[in-house]
Amino acid sequence: MAKERKGVLEEVAPKDKRKISREGLQKARKLFRYILPYKWTFVIGLVFLVLSTSTTLTFPSLIGEVTRVIEGGSDYSLNQVVLFFGLILLLQGVFSFFRVYFFAIVSENASADVRRHVYNKFISLPISFFEKNRVGDLLSRITADVSAFQSILSLTLAEFFRQIATLTVGIGIIFYISWKLTLFMLLTFPVVVVAAFFFGKYIRVLSRKVQTTLAEANTQVEETLQSITVVKGFTNEKLEAQKYGNSMTDIVKLALKAAAIRGGFISFAIVGLFGGIMLVVWYGGGLVESGEIALADLMSFLFYTAFIGASLNGLGDIYAQIQRSIGASERLLEILEEDEEVELDETHELIDLKGEINYQDVTFAYPSRSDVTVLDDFSMNIQPGEKVALVGQSGAGKSTIVQLLMRFYDLQEGDILIDGQSSKTYNITALREQMAIVPQEVILFGGSIEENIRYGKPDASDEEVRLAAEKANALEFIERFPDGMKTIVGERGVKLSGGQRQRLAIARAILKDPVILLLDEATSALDSESEYLVQEALDKLMENRTTIIIAHRLGTVKNVDQIYVIDKGRVAEKGTHKELILNPEGIYSNLVKLQMESNSLISN
Repeated sequence: MAKERKGVLEEVAPKDKRKISREGLQKARKLFRYILPYKWTFVIGLVFLVLSTSTTLTFPSLIGEVTRVIEGGSDYSLNQVVLFFGLILLLQGVFSFFRVYFFAIVSENASADVRRHVYNKFISLPISFFEKNRVGDLLSRITADVSAFQSILSLTLAEFFRQIATLTVGIGIIFYISWKLTLFMLLTFPVVVVAAFFFGKYIRVLSRKVQTTLAEANTQVEETLQSITVVKGFTNEKLEAQKYGNSMTDIVKLALKAAAIRGGFISFAIVGLFGGIMLVVWYGGGLVESGEIALADLMSFLFYTAFIGASLNGLGDIYAQIQRSIGASERLLEILEEDEEVELDETHELIDLKGEINYQDVTFAYPSRSDVTVLDDFSMNIQPGEKVALVGQSGAGKSTIVQLLMRFYDLQEGDILIDGQSSKTYNITALREQMAIVPQEVILFGGSIEENIRYGKPDASDEEVRLAAEKANALEFIERFPDGMKTIVGERGVKLSGGQRQRLAIARAILKDPVILLLDEATSALDSESEYLVQEALDKLMENRTTIIIAHRLGTVKNVDQIYVIDKGRVAEKGTHKELILNPEGIYSNLVKLQMESNSLISN
């Protein structure tokens, strides 16, 4: 399983071994459009950044002025210089506060917008996308990757501008102080720049591996918690803990390796830069001795050089951060640039369907298994208000027939007509609004019973919700709970029984009031009492609606208008229960016999 998971993740998030390039930056820059709504706040942050940087750059000059005071060559007293130093320090603190605050406003809002758009994209993507991607990996996109993007906005971007400003202005000032000493100092720069590119390449590759391994670990957590009963049932807690522990060990090893490389670069930069400063002191001392510059100017020069060295060191670290963030940005863009199935802000006209459905020579294979034909030249006609049952062995294609009607997938061949019109011509949201599905495995949200029923019609009144629950035979058990409709059902409805969850799903469908009703083996996993209550509710729900029923318990479909027996993606038999049971060699007749024998064995 670990190998399979790793393979999927590598397919979703392939390793990117490119250096920072124009193409890579252009891709990452697409995310910076999220700053535009807050551009003036960003500009204000830049103003305070300039002010804080400017006050910081006055400190070396003040150090030089203190030296002049000590030498007796200044027009100011020591107290005046120190007082001015304190004032500048106070202003620098105020400017830095507002710089951080305004950049935080931009980064928090922009990253929230990115998260909203990524989430909206998730729920707008087709079902086929989720078949190819693991939930854990997708969760890492909206958490870890967005956090990496946020760090660019809140820290990296601001620091980049600050270090560039310090570097540019600082070099300008030291050129003004002594161009000879400046040129001598700049000779040390190429070594550091080459080192930054060399170390940065490996940091980016390792950071990408850390992100991928972390996504794999998140997937494992997601799968384990969703299948916790299976884990405990097979007493595999130790196995899962060991697998997750191994993932954490791999992450720590990769992260420490990346940290070691970053540490090596920073150490090299410090040694190189401050070694260069010592050479500058040596050369500058000679210039002071020769009278070309004053000692106060040399002191200011040295402090400006230290500032420039720190900026270079900061730019190297920022470069590494940008490399890490580009990988995260590309993973986010992979999601944001996926083709949507539904436009969330799309307006559409309501359609008034009668419920006639006609499958015409439909051939289909799932995108993830394109070599396996699920439906082969399948045809079926359902009249408005007619109740049709689909029966057959598992894997025959019954659920696929329903999924294609809801346009979860596109057909390879053939067409599905609804009221004589191709389903492809309908707005997909408007079409699904006319349908409701009651699945075998009901998925409830972790909120209240009321919220789960109202999901079928978000603007429904309390009375409509109560009436739907009553029709679904759910009101009785709901009122037994102390909190009634406000009872929290737990994650995926874990606090309710299977029959209770089914009745809530039926209430949800009743509230939606669909033209076309889809029942996917809705009673196959229930006990006799629950099945009776659910079936009674379903009978009420099916009244005057076009209904497609997928059933394994054939006794539940005796009274439908038409039964289609599906075998290997084709219609093998069709007719009423009475008609099909008369053929002793038929598939349907054999299925009935097998179920009767099975029930007999169980009763005995």
